[in-house]
Amino acid sequence: MARNPERRTALLDAAIEVLAEEGARGLTFRAVDARAGVPTGTSSNYFTDRDQLLSQVGDRIFVRLTPEPGSLDTAMRPEPSRQLVVELMRRLARRMAAERTCYLGLFELRLEATRRPELRTQLTKVLRADLDHNVRLHVESGMPGDADTVRLLYFSLTGLLFDHFTVPGLHDDRDLDELIETVVSRIVPEA
Repeated sequence: MARNPERRTALLDAAIEVLAEEGARGLTFRAVDARAGVPTGTSSNYFTDRDQLLSQVGDRIFVRLTPEPGSLDTAMRPEPSRQLVVELMRRLARRMAAERTCYLGLFELRLEATRRPELRTQLTKVLRADLDHNVRLHVESGMPGDADTVRLLYFSLTGLLFDHFTVPGLHDDRDLDELIETVVSRIVPEA
């Protein structure tokens, strides 16, 4: 296996683009090579098979979706409140919109995981750890609500962003920020 980490990252980023645009069925070594602008056969020097490529694409998506170090500390400075939850959810939505390709790639991976038990296990582990981290952060920071509040926000934002990215206009062209505020105000109790 080839050991150039920059090339591996470029191939993974190209694979995310292919996954987001063509779906899991379109994710082939040849398609990744073409998207990355490298000679045919390059990807197969970095990944032993398609399962390994899918697995590493999942890892790369989570790296790209992770906020910059310190940004969460800055965001959490104001006093815990429902309004702060609104602002945090809006920031999260903006970050997902900035990484739209990754977010769509993640949805494609989720669908592919229904057919690939090993990928399902990996995604479940990573998504569970992320959700548990968000629950801990919310509760320990004194935000209004409990673990179920965070889970409901997660379900709501996941669905809202899925609609926003895949069928824009479904929500009567309501502004995403307005929809997020509505979701938070209905789920998060007053402090």
